[in-house]
Amino acid sequence: MIEEAGTPEFTVRSIELYGGPRDPVGPGQVSNLSAAEQFLALTDDFRAEGYIPEQDFFVTPEQAADALRERITPVFGDLPIAVVVDPDMAAKAAAGPTRVRLRGATCFSPYDVAQLVEHEVFVHSLTALNGREQPHVRSLGLGAPRTTATQEGLATFAEMITNAIDLARLRRLALRVKAVDLALSGADFIDLFRFFHDAGQDPGESYHSAARVFRGGDVAGKVVFTKDIVYLRGLLGVHTFFLKAIQSGRPELLHHLFSGRMALGDAIELDPFFRAGALAPPRFEPSWVKSRATLAAFLIYSVLSTSLRLTGVELTDFAADATDMAT
Repeated sequence: MIEEAGTPEFTVRSIELYGGPRDPVGPGQVSNLSAAEQFLALTDDFRAEGYIPEQDFFVTPEQAADALRERITPVFGDLPIAVVVDPDMAAKAAAGPTRVRLRGATCFSPYDVAQLVEHEVFVHSLTALNGREQPHVRSLGLGAPRTTATQEGLATFAEMITNAIDLARLRRLALRVKAVDLALSGADFIDLFRFFHDAGQDPGESYHSAARVFRGGDVAGKVVFTKDIVYLRGLLGVHTFFLKAIQSGRPELLHHLFSGRMALGDAIELDPFFRAGALAPPRFEPSWVKSRATLAAFLIYSVLSTSLRLTGVELTDFAADATDMAT
């Protein structure tokens, strides 16, 4: 990809590694794009009614870094992770096993800080550290495109289960998928800036959102970086995997995923090696994974709720129930 930056071949390689917006999600017929469009349509009314308020971006990068350090130290102890402010970053943050970088040319909201802790530190950095701590297969501490969807899915699921996420954040993930599709169809940088701005992002964030799509590409359109589709796809995949693992009585598979950076299928394929002791369980885990009873309750309820169907149910049916109770 690096060798082909700025050329159409760059996009071909990007789609090979990360997929495209019109690829199906899982075994069903829903594509990444249609899932994103459905989510945006479902949240449009909430946006119109003010349920997605303008964020107050008053937390400086230095204050955000201090907040992350405060949360990191008690968890990792003798394996400290540096938090640095990088003025040249396009993304808001990036995390590795020894360092978390925050974008310097911006400010953060309190929601951003909570999301960075759960997403960047307690998934990306944590799984990289656990992989490095493996006794035999330390390559599990390395990232690769094949594990990106699972990593981003785990990180976004972590935001959700810890109440660190909000509708604005989920809409951003869906908007990125739509933006990638628009750029592949020929939309240029200005078109994407206007798309994000019209969707409710401020000018600064609209600029950075458009820039993400054209990293390594061509701002004139069609040559784009498709990685941003993996967030929504990864979230749907991880949530479904967790549900099936619980439904199948295999909760250990959830913990395998935190033993290093791996794809969902790796947790199944490598299970015999975990059982034999060749692979070690995760040294560090997020608190929401450690709380097995709470996580199981959340997932078991999700299994039940996803089996229910809203087809044929109207709000007026509940009004009829209230009338029956009154009589």
